Amino acid sequence: MEYRTLGRSGLKVSTLTMGTMTFGGGGPFAKVGNTDLAEARRLIDLCVDSGINLIDTANVYSRGTSEEIIGEALGGKRPGDVLIATKARMRMGDGPNDEGLSRYHLIRQCEDSLRRLKTDVIDIYLMHAWDGTTPLEETLGALDTLIQQGKIRYAGCSNYSGWHLMKALGVSERQGLPRFITQQIHYTLEAREAEYELLPIAVDQGVGVMVWSPIAGGLLSGKHRRNQATPEGTRQLAGWTEPPIRDENRLWNIVDVLVEIGEARGVSAAQVALAWLLGRPAVATLVIGGRNEAQFRDNIAAAELKLTAEERARLDRVSRPPVIYPYWHQAFTANRRFGEADLVIDRG
Repeated sequence: MEYRTLGRSGLKVSTLTMGTMTFGGGGPFAKVGNTDLAEARRLIDLCVDSGINLIDTANVYSRGTSEEIIGEALGGKRPGDVLIATKARMRMGDGPNDEGLSRYHLIRQCEDSLRRLKTDVIDIYLMHAWDGTTPLEETLGALDTLIQQGKIRYAGCSNYSGWHLMKALGVSERQGLPRFITQQIHYTLEAREAEYELLPIAVDQGVGVMVWSPIAGGLLSGKHRRNQATPEGTRQLAGWTEPPIRDENRLWNIVDVLVEIGEARGVSAAQVALAWLLGRPAVATLVIGGRNEAQFRDNIAAAELKLTAEERARLDRVSRPPVIYPYWHQAFTANRRFGEADLVIDRG
């Protein structure tokens, strides 16, 4: 297992992170999975034994049950150098202050997460989504309080747009408040929108990238094929519609190439999709999940897979996003003065 520095910090994380959205199976998350405590213990042991040192969850996953299962599975004692990341922002009750990134909500939710996880400190505390009604000074100030109290070690964000992230970094710098060391984003061969703004910002500003749903909810696993029925037991069949697919023909073209490369290398299409991501700029770790041990074992094997330049080029071509403005204009007028962050964008 390879370990990479997470953004502009000294924290080393494994290139694969254990995702736990399937733990608990409560409410809408039942469509994703319903891993119970016994199975969670086995899966955590498998991941830790494979070298994974980061477990990712969120307070909203099955309304706290995922965190509770992790806490019970670890028994209040983390094996080795295992790190825990969790998130806050989503609605956790019926009251007017039971969602968002206010000081009130963040501090309360952090304390609830600590209790459920049976731990004294959260290693990476992620703001799960943007809150346009709470001043960033308040959110970052609350994170500063939590860091000073020893309840969290690092802060990050998730699902922010480019201007949201840059605004947050600017406030941190001006006010001397905690700086996001990482962003957890959706980024796959099928969904490369992050290359327009979020990845260049990551390169330029030193913000580590954690990728959620790196095989697009299983759509890039090779189990879903063109003109075939959706396999039993998948989240798509259960009605989970994230991520959205805007061009189905393009999706299947990508899957065709993934399967061809996988068959030639004797590995799964999922492993090829994960290996492509691990070769992208600023990507530190991929959050992998699974309903069972076989899925985790297959994903874990991707940590050792290195694609050739030709294989990467094939995948780049079949998945290349449109060159939107201002990037097509820059390609004509500014290409001789591009910096490292500019080169993240695939202009063909």
